Amino acid sequence: MELYISEFSKYVIALLITLYTYECFAVFRYEDEEKRSGIYTRQNILMFAFHFSCFLVICFETEDITYLFFYAFQQIILYAAIVLYRMLYPKANRLVVNNMCMLLSISFVILTRLNMEKAVKQFVIVTGSLIVALLIPFFVHKFKFLKNLKWIYAMVGIGALSIVMILGQTTYGSKISYSIAGITFQPSEFVKILFVFFIASALYQTSGFFEVFTTAVVAAAHVIVLVISKDLGSALIFFVVYVLMVYVASRNFLYVIAGAAGGAAAAIISYKVFTHVQIRVQAFKDPWSVIDSAGFQITQSLFAISSGGWFGLGLYKGKPEDIPFVEADFIFSAIAEELGIIFAVCLILICVSCFIMFMNIAVRLRDKFYQLTAFGLGVTYIFQVFLTIGGGTKFIPLTGVTLPLISYGGSSVLTTLIMFAIIEGLYMVKQDESEQIRKTRKKKRKKKKMIQTEYGDEENDFLSLDSEEIDFLSGDEIEDEEE
Repeated sequence: MELYISEFSKYVIALLITLYTYECFAVFRYEDEEKRSGIYTRQNILMFAFHFSCFLVICFETEDITYLFFYAFQQIILYAAIVLYRMLYPKANRLVVNNMCMLLSISFVILTRLNMEKAVKQFVIVTGSLIVALLIPFFVHKFKFLKNLKWIYAMVGIGALSIVMILGQTTYGSKISYSIAGITFQPSEFVKILFVFFIASALYQTSGFFEVFTTAVVAAAHVIVLVISKDLGSALIFFVVYVLMVYVASRNFLYVIAGAAGGAAAAIISYKVFTHVQIRVQAFKDPWSVIDSAGFQITQSLFAISSGGWFGLGLYKGKPEDIPFVEADFIFSAIAEELGIIFAVCLILICVSCFIMFMNIAVRLRDKFYQLTAFGLGVTYIFQVFLTIGGGTKFIPLTGVTLPLISYGGSSVLTTLIMFAIIEGLYMVKQDESEQIRKTRKKKRKKKKMIQTEYGDEENDFLSLDSEEIDFLSGDEIEDEEE
């Protein structure tokens, strides 16, 4: 009986995640949140069905009913997150909330299977982080002075990274964290957000050479501190985010070329200077020749992914524990092994749908500061996803970063939830801008009608004067933009 349940569950789980992923992209057929409501409801049903199916299998495989209590607590937290976002922020984007909860549910499932103790810790961290994240959209939506704090963002960011460089704990050759009252923090995760805010606040008014040069100096300070701390994965994320944000702000492709050249030079220097970079490159080029040492992680990761097949071996049927640090850097490999390639591809697509929605929000915002912030956070998120999955599949050398909302790690989870919450706040700003446009259009139509009634054939002259005097878009331009 247990064998049949385990085997049948693989196909049920694959079907549920496939249907959920389809709905992630079906959302983009509609512009209005009301028209999307049916899709959002189906996503919620599919998410809870997936979560239940996985924990049912876990209980059968472990023959331990106590897992159901852990499952129940998770359901309460996920359901509360969805309901509270809808109650507190009716204008919030529900796709972002649904995907956030879906990724968290995947994390709970795979961490419970890998390490129950770490799964419980992650659950506690997620609970606290969601409480914090529920407050963020309000501040982003209401506090307009955030765009005027660029030097505060810069000083706090460089200061936090410098403290780690000097006083941080050395973990596998890198200084990436320090502890306060027994709680370990990884400041580079939080500084990513401050860094995006700094670039946006520095370039939203003008993006001339002086502004770009100034931000380049500050960005270089961030990157240099990270390189000295040997946190090269985070340094790469900061560098790429900076180059792309500068390009979006200035529309000058020469900055991208200069950034690519500088990045290539920095990569060569890093390879020459840092031994662990040489080891990772060797493991990337030919892991089989060093399978007993530097190539062990990546070869075990590739074995796990290849053994999973389309539908996976099933929960508790694989050996993901053979991969060192599987709960953090290689969690994607564990997912591919036990839940299958179809599930793994759908996971990637869910992350991509988050990124597309982030970009969708960015291009529709009228305030350039908010545009740049949404774009920077979106790039930060998707590039970290790329680094983690790319490293685990030997597409690129390993960088040691975690998969957002999936991997075990308190700082990473808290930071990503804050990023999603900031995006929600920016979406609410976009909703306010759209509402203001509608009111402006209605007001102009009313005024045109009044002028037409009063002046008859001379209306065109007065309409021309009116459009010059009022600092709004014309009615036709507004309609085009909304479409």
